[in-house]
Amino acid sequence: MVATQKDQALSPLTGAILESISDGVFTVDLHWNITSFNRAAEEITGIPRKEAIGRLCSEVFKSSMCEAECALKGTLRTGKPIINKSGYIIDAEGDRIPVSVSTAVLRDGTGTVIGGAETFRDLSEIAALRKELEGRFRAGDLISHSPAMRPVFDLLPALASSSTTVLIQGETGTGKELVARAIHGMSRFSRKAFVAVNCGALPDALLESELFGYKKGAFTGAIRDKPGRFALAGDGTLFLDEIGEISPALQVRLLRVVQEREYEPLGATRSEMTHARIIVATNRDLSAMVKNGEFRQDLYYRLNVISLEIPPLRRRKEDIPLLVEHFVDQFNHLQNKTVSGFTPGAYSLLMAHDWPGNVRELENVVERAFILCTSRWVTPEHLPEELTGARPISAGPGDIHSAKRVMEEQSIMGALKRNSFNRAAAARELGIHKTTLYRKMKELDLFPLPE
Repeated sequence: MVATQKDQALSPLTGAILESISDGVFTVDLHWNITSFNRAAEEITGIPRKEAIGRLCSEVFKSSMCEAECALKGTLRTGKPIINKSGYIIDAEGDRIPVSVSTAVLRDGTGTVIGGAETFRDLSEIAALRKELEGRFRAGDLISHSPAMRPVFDLLPALASSSTTVLIQGETGTGKELVARAIHGMSRFSRKAFVAVNCGALPDALLESELFGYKKGAFTGAIRDKPGRFALAGDGTLFLDEIGEISPALQVRLLRVVQEREYEPLGATRSEMTHARIIVATNRDLSAMVKNGEFRQDLYYRLNVISLEIPPLRRRKEDIPLLVEHFVDQFNHLQNKTVSGFTPGAYSLLMAHDWPGNVRELENVVERAFILCTSRWVTPEHLPEELTGARPISAGPGDIHSAKRVMEEQSIMGALKRNSFNRAAAARELGIHKTTLYRKMKELDLFPLPE
């Protein structure tokens, strides 16, 4: 039963009701001393009832609504209840807990005002869900839910507002071109051209003519002028993918363009200017190539004004469900199908794979599954052997709750590993309260953890 002071006893039935509800409830006298404190109030605040009763409510709650915005003070002044006012309290360990509060005047049997009553509801999980939904970082077609991608998204606005050269690094298939397109799309030049060139896909001579263009008569077959990619980009963006593959001779010519902002088309007698913003990308370690004499140091420094490192998919597996959902929608449209998604067993196999080919490999796996799938759900039997051989899982029926369990387990374990199994730090990364994390870990049977 709820303990009270000064014989302000509650009836056994009222006390039992207050103890059974999940909302925190407390009462104060006219001097703002706490006179009752139910079980849920103890759990939400982390403060034992015996320590709360008799103390000023502002000392116990340390709320954002204390002093000028105190809801209970407003109710006692006006006599009108307040319903679901948002704010936060500070718990026993100093963590901020989002709450909604409702207040009422407390009267005795004769109708005399003897204090106030307040209920407060822990909104941590709702706040975490809101943060999770808001936490789906998005820029153009680039989407992520992983903390590992946050530094990339944090830099995008600054890069978009600048015209400086950007070096994007990351393994093959991580989405480097999507990042470049996102920078272009967020910039003031978004309505200008975005021209992409894969430097590793063309032989050196052809790549040179592709980049700089040529004049009529420059070589046999050049019957008319052909503008290069720098000219086609105009005032927009030129994206040079796999820049680590270009030859030393072409590196010299590119250095001049980056440095002087001018180039000469093949067969030209005078230079032309370029105003294109240059973004380059590579899956190779350019700094190591510089040390080995494979890449010009001066060009490297010109290109590496600001660099972005795109983490591989194995370091951001939280993105797999988002990406799969995107690819399912995409292939349903392209193939005129109505596939609902992946079963929990199939999701488990996706989450267990290391994805050496990254997002591109995942897209290929989803496309392959669409070709083989003749029902509403993609099951493990529709996945390639390199996935099914890694972790045999029953292809039996499942439901959305099982899939959610798999994804929650992967997200929590990923956060724990990144934070050296510090639960408080992992909870902060996940955007949930540490008690919520502890409860989810118990539900998912994630104990014991490594020391």
